[in-house]
Amino acid sequence: MNDAFPQLDAIDWAILGVVQRDASLPVHEVGDRVGLSANACWRRIKRLEDSGIIARRVALVDAAKLGLATTVFVAIRTQRHDPAWLEAFSKGVAAIDEISECHRMAGDVDYLLKIVVRDIAHYDRIYRKLIAAVPDLADVSSSFSMEKMKATTALARPA
Repeated sequence: MNDAFPQLDAIDWAILGVVQRDASLPVHEVGDRVGLSANACWRRIKRLEDSGIIARRVALVDAAKLGLATTVFVAIRTQRHDPAWLEAFSKGVAAIDEISECHRMAGDVDYLLKIVVRDIAHYDRIYRKLIAAVPDLADVSSSFSMEKMKATTALARPA
């Protein structure tokens, strides 16, 4: 078995499908849905957790119901790629709670951020924090989401 890609059978994938949609279900309910006893299901879930496949269980919050209805995608380009700059960038991004995702990219954009805020004025405050915290940003381009057409945290089984 390759440790980087553990072998999962159809039942493991079924368990992942159930718990990705509702991690609050009791083990016996998950087992009922995938055709296992509670004990057998618990052992499999425990193995998935111990291997890191199930990284953690969280509650998904509706951002719009909290008044956080604006999602901004920020493309960042920089001329610096040295370790000191990367450390400053990482610390700057980590210190801004509204940044929900940060990706290092290949291609024309160096980093892509996902930021969830109340409105454009709120975003402007975050933008000012970001450029103050991180030196030498060559370009910061923001795109505002007009409509969320699909959003899921569930991962599909590879074909």
